[in-house]
Amino acid sequence: MKAYRLSQLDVTVEKEGANRFTKASYPVRYGRFSEIKTPEYLFEFNLNGEIKTIRGLTRNWPHPAEWLKRTDANDWVFYSAGGYKGVFDLLGEYYLPCLCYPSNSVWKYNPFTDPNIQKALTAWSQLRVNLSTVITNGIPAKIKDFLSLISRHDANALRMKAEKLHRIIGGEVSVLPPDTRHVDYEVIPLMITDGCLYHCDFCCIKSRQSFQSRSKDNVLQQIRQLRTFYGANLGNYNAVFLGNHDALGAKPEDICMAASEAYEAFGFEKSRLKNPTLFLFGSVDSLLNAGNNLLDALNQTPMYTYVNIGFESADAATLSRINKPLDVHKIEDAFQMMLAVNRSYLNIEITANFLLGDWFPNDHYGSIIELVRNRLDRSYSKGAIYLSPLNTSCDNRELLRRFVEIKILSRLPTYIYLIQRL
Repeated sequence: MKAYRLSQLDVTVEKEGANRFTKASYPVRYGRFSEIKTPEYLFEFNLNGEIKTIRGLTRNWPHPAEWLKRTDANDWVFYSAGGYKGVFDLLGEYYLPCLCYPSNSVWKYNPFTDPNIQKALTAWSQLRVNLSTVITNGIPAKIKDFLSLISRHDANALRMKAEKLHRIIGGEVSVLPPDTRHVDYEVIPLMITDGCLYHCDFCCIKSRQSFQSRSKDNVLQQIRQLRTFYGANLGNYNAVFLGNHDALGAKPEDICMAASEAYEAFGFEKSRLKNPTLFLFGSVDSLLNAGNNLLDALNQTPMYTYVNIGFESADAATLSRINKPLDVHKIEDAFQMMLAVNRSYLNIEITANFLLGDWFPNDHYGSIIELVRNRLDRSYSKGAIYLSPLNTSCDNRELLRRFVEIKILSRLPTYIYLIQRL
C-alpha cells in the first residue's frame, strides 16, 4: 500500500480490504482497492481505476455509515443504514440497498432526490477534472499512473463499458438471485441459457423468449471476453452467476462445464476473496428433473452452490391467477426435494421464492405457512425463504404485516427479496 499527500487529497494505492464477505453493521471494503480522500468525501476505486464507492465525511451526509456504490452495470446503489427498524430481520443484511431504478421495494425512501447525494456524484466528476491539473512529474510513478487511470474513466467511458458487458453476455441481467446478497451482489455473469419455461402473468423481469440453452462455444467465448473485460480487477471476484432465469434447466454436463471453466479462467483459486460461490436460478421442473449425478457433481466443485427456485405459491387458485402452469402437488414435491437436498449435500443450498401481493387470497399465505412451518419438525438454518413483493402492490404496510406473520411462523430463515439487476 502506497500513500501520498497531494494538495488537499490523500491518495492511497492498492489498499487491502477484508478477504471474505461478512455481515457487519459498519462499512466493510473487500479485496484490493485504491482511494482518494478529500475534506468532504472518501472516493474508492477498483484496480481498473473505475469509481466504486463514495462516502460523505461531513455533517451534511445522511449517515456516517452509509455510502454510494457503483455496479458493473453502471448503476448507483445507496446503502442506507438509518431509519429502518429491524432491517437485518427483514433482509438478512444490515443495510437497505436503495436503487436508482424502479424495483419492488416496500420502502418509499429515494435517496437520489437528496441534494447531498446528488452533490456527491457531482463531486466525483469534479475530482476527475481536478486530477488533470495536479498530475505532475514530481509525484511517484505509481501514484501518477493511478491518477491518470482514474482521469480516463469519465461517465461516458463507464457507460460504454457497462454496454460492453451486456454485449458480451447477450443482454442485461434483469434480476440477480436473492442469494447474491451474500457477496454484496458482486458476481461475474455468465449466460448458459435464455428464456423461461413458464411465462407467468405476474412476471415483469423475464423475457418472453422460449427456453433454450447456449452452445458450448458461446459460453467459452463469454468466459474469454469476460476475463479480458474485468482485467486487473478480476482478482477481486470470487463468485459467478450462471444465468439467466433457469440455468438449472440446462443439461447437467453444460452446467458443470460452465462452472468448471469459469472457476479456472477467472482464477477463483487465487482470488483475494475466500469462499468461491456459484449462483443459479432454477424452476420447479428443473429442480425435479435434477438427478443425483448433477447434484453430486455440483457438490464436489470447489464452489459453494446456491440454487434459487421460483415457487411463487402453493395455492391452486393463486397459481391459476398468476398463470403459472403448475399444480400444487408438483410445487409440494419440489419443496420436499429442496429440503432433502439441503440436508444431504454439504456444498449445495436450495432457496425458495414466494410472492407477496395485496390482492392474493388468504389461502395463498396459508399455503406458504403450511410448507415453511407445518411440513418441518424443527427450525433449520439452511435454505432461505424469500418473499418477493409485487411492484404492482399498493399497500406496502399490509405486505410487511404479511411478511412478519410468515417470518414469525417459519422454521426456515425468511427474508424479503429486493430485485436488483446487473
